[in-house]
Amino acid sequence: MVLNELGMLRWVHILAMVYWLGGEWGVFQTSYNVVNRKLPMEERRRHMETAYRIDILARSGIILLLPLGLHMGTFWGVQPYDGNWLVLFWVLGLAWLGLCWSAFIFRRSEMGITLTKIDEKVRFVLIPLLFVCALSSLLGHGPFAGGEHQLWFSAKVLIYSLMLVIGLKLRFVMREWQEMFRRLAVEGNNPEVEATLERSISVARLLAYVYWIGIGTVAFIAAVKPF
Repeated sequence: MVLNELGMLRWVHILAMVYWLGGEWGVFQTSYNVVNRKLPMEERRRHMETAYRIDILARSGIILLLPLGLHMGTFWGVQPYDGNWLVLFWVLGLAWLGLCWSAFIFRRSEMGITLTKIDEKVRFVLIPLLFVCALSSLLGHGPFAGGEHQLWFSAKVLIYSLMLVIGLKLRFVMREWQEMFRRLAVEGNNPEVEATLERSISVARLLAYVYWIGIGTVAFIAAVKPF
């Protein structure tokens, strides 16, 4: 049997999208119990742990979408960087994925917090880079193709970069959960900490709706290639 490289990439791409969208929904639902003051603290901690275990799959999907998309872009002629460039994209992408998983594995330690902050710094570099490249390409200045029925790729990358911004904010929220729960473990019931948790979750839930619309839009553009 001869494997279809593009077909295999498309399959993994679909799985990554599913884990991204489904994972975010799981975290969203779990968050209700994380901030529920009526539940015992141990129960709330279990729900927070569940949220982290669900979220790591969503984060993995987000990261893998980038090298997958760049790789598939070479088949459609909308992304000119192939050969050694693709090798570099995959090496960097898998290194980023490894960093993300390391931060998850050591999340209860100071090392985990340090790795999480490094992961965030990666996004601070990557987000503006992707945004500028995509916007420049949409305006006809490259680096991605700008011909007829080719702009969909740049539009997809542009929206993806904006979704990374929302994802970064949601990561800040989850890191705040850890800090607030550490305070509750030391101080016991603290109305100020509880109020902070509820405010952060309220903001995160509003962002989640925008997030889902953006993810759905990325998937639509990838499937339909409308322009």
